[in-house]
Amino acid sequence: MEGTLVIDKHAGMSSHDVVARVRKIIATRRVGHTGTLDPFATGVLVVMIGKATRLMQFLSGAEKEYEAVIRLGYATDTGDLTGERLSENDFHAKTQSIRKEEIENAIQSLRGEMDQTPPMYSAKKVKGQKLYELARRGEEIERAPVRIMISAFETIERNGRLLKDNENGTRDLAVRVVCSAGTYVRTLAEDFGKQLGLGAHLAELRRTRAGAFKIEDANTLEQLGELAESGLLEKLLISPDATLAHLPALDLSGDDVRRVTSGLNLQVEQTAWANGQPVRLRGSSGNLMAVGIYDEPQKLVHPQVVLGIEETSERISRGV
Repeated sequence: MEGTLVIDKHAGMSSHDVVARVRKIIATRRVGHTGTLDPFATGVLVVMIGKATRLMQFLSGAEKEYEAVIRLGYATDTGDLTGERLSENDFHAKTQSIRKEEIENAIQSLRGEMDQTPPMYSAKKVKGQKLYELARRGEEIERAPVRIMISAFETIERNGRLLKDNENGTRDLAVRVVCSAGTYVRTLAEDFGKQLGLGAHLAELRRTRAGAFKIEDANTLEQLGELAESGLLEKLLISPDATLAHLPALDLSGDDVRRVTSGLNLQVEQTAWANGQPVRLRGSSGNLMAVGIYDEPQKLVHPQVVLGIEETSERISRGV
């Protein structure tokens, strides 16, 4: 089996847990994921199987979309509901008297391109060590800020209300966020609270899209298991070519297929591609044979990842 599955991850599972379950369900060791989701988060986790795992590098920069709940009232040491409360003095009149105009102004200030410092409680590695491992030992180190893009940051009204009041005095704000890869939504929640002058943390997070893969295309691990038992799992499998549908494609002749699968450069006619553009290289039946990188000065494509899928093999070409 080779291709991509879109999983709707449950809360309480790490992304690694999901990969382990998929390996067991489909009896295949070669499984990986693109874009880690924290254990408390739910939603879209893109899982790749077999030789398709070699294509993960072409999905790593995909835009993400989330629905989240920001809890106003106090901050935590992790920036989310799993952490310890940082202050006992964050509940004050400001939390209860916050106005819609203040919320809109704070959100507006956090849209667009900006620098964001990765939180200590994150899987990001610095000098070979994961930050959360250092944080659990009580260590904090300097982290270089990362340039991110918040394309959309907007409120969601629920039951006709902007804010939900909780019994403990906190208030919840539901939001929708569209952002570049590498953005930490819990850091965004903390920054939002700072703009309002009060403590805040992320209470809920659900990824609704990763690149072209939407929550509507996702299946739970339970559904995956049921389909595997029924022998229908391949109906969910997205082909390698459809997985990279966001990339331009070049259909090859028989001679070109032999060159590409041998790792040889392919001369191409004039195109509008930018230098360094990844390109799908497909056989006559539409199978993805390789992914090449376009060399604009020399007008050629260099095969970077060769899958070596035979033209006669049956592939599922369902789009997403």
